[in-house]
Amino acid sequence: MAAPDNALERLALAAVGVVALTADRLDELATELSERGGMRRDEARALLDSAVSRWRGDAMRLGERAGDTVSAVLNQLGLVTREEFEELELRLAQLEHRVNLLERDG
Repeated sequence: MAAPDNALERLALAAVGVVALTADRLDELATELSERGGMRRDEARALLDSAVSRWRGDAMRLGERAGDTVSAVLNQLGLVTREEFEELELRLAQLEHRVNLLERDG
């Protein structure tokens, strides 16, 4: 069980790092890759852009999955989300308003 957690942790850390990469830093990495890897700079940049796009997609999916997991845990514990709470507050305010109207007219 330690391996999946470790893999998930590595993916999350990599995703955070990739999201933080700027265009300037990608250009620097492409230059380094082309010098060390024997490929053209534009090929290295295309390779990096492709990898960054995949990693950003993975990071988004990971975040969505984490959010779904948290929601499921909250639901199992019988806790409500802020959105659900605010919806109930609104419904209660509407009901109070209707009761006040009925009492005033009645």
